[in-house]
Amino acid sequence: MKAPALWRPGFCGLLIGGVWIFHGLWSKVLGQIPRHEGIVGRVLGDSVAAPATIIIGLGEIALGIWVFSGWFRRTCATLQTLALIAMNTLEILLARDLLISAPGMVALNLCFLGVVWYWALHALHPPTAGLK
Repeated sequence: MKAPALWRPGFCGLLIGGVWIFHGLWSKVLGQIPRHEGIVGRVLGDSVAAPATIIIGLGEIALGIWVFSGWFRRTCATLQTLALIAMNTLEILLARDLLISAPGMVALNLCFLGVVWYWALHALHPPTAGLK
């Protein structure tokens, strides 16, 4: 029996990649959610907040493109997990007052990582099959 369309790895990859690209491009590179730059300023310092936010955004866009490629899904999922743990930890410790809801952010990111790992572990024919 096939999984419902929403839970197929291909759809999950579109969702995951879209989230990374949205937050990288809209929130950070285009600066449409200024809170993100404020958080970066708290973590890295206000003097580098603007360029650092853009660099982080470009990294998020690259991660979204990697998800779309389908290559090395487990490695990609591991990097996403480490990135979200690092970002959430720093945000909670250094910029909690700039967050909409720290517990909500953690809960949402745990759900997101559930989808990430489903995508990574349930690919029918990953492009890296047979490569070692």
